Amino acid sequence: MHYVWMALVGFVVGLIARAVLPGTQSLGLIMTTLLGIVGSLVAGWAGQALGWYAQGQAVGFLASVAGAVVVLFVYTLVVKPSNPPA
Repeated sequence: MHYVWMALVGFVVGLIARAVLPGTQSLGLIMTTLLGIVGSLVAGWAGQALGWYAQGQAVGFLASVAGAVVVLFVYTLVVKPSNPPA
């Protein structure tokens, strides 16, 4: 049940991150969910490195959204749609 809950929260976090970041991101349902889950993991890792969270402590929802926005920003930089020459 833990993994289902993590996927559901990851999906919601991914949707919020896509809404916050300007521009159009053409991500499907699975990529949006993975974006939210990875964003939450990044926020947890960064929070532990900075001393904000202890090992095993749940990451806050806003921190998860912030992590997902960072991951989405990096994703859009790496996977830019190529503009064909006119």
